[in-house]
Amino acid sequence: MLAEYWPVLLFIGVAVGLGIALLAIGLLVGPRRPESEKLSPYECGFEAFEDARMQFDVRYYLLAILFIIFDLEIAFLFPWAVVFQHIGIVALIEMALFLLLLVIGFAYVWKKGALEWE
Repeated sequence: MLAEYWPVLLFIGVAVGLGIALLAIGLLVGPRRPESEKLSPYECGFEAFEDARMQFDVRYYLLAILFIIFDLEIAFLFPWAVVFQHIGIVALIEMALFLLLLVIGFAYVWKKGALEWE
């Protein structure tokens, strides 16, 4: 049974070995010329004007989380569409319910004003 895992383990071993080898070659052969210009923080072409730990509005994070949630839910449609002809009417009803819940969630978020940006 372990013989079935041999190709996978070999692939992982080669990938890890190649990654370590490339990093080691880069460290050994690569140039090292640290300058103040290279070591200084870069922020959109001008000097940094605030601390890197500045506060963001919580709405930024809420909008990002909402985007990820709706984006991932839509990503479930692609595998379903590929096998649609093989899964039948029950899967069609289940996907309709899934999309209904998605639309209800979107309407709720829209009504609460979470998509508004001031």
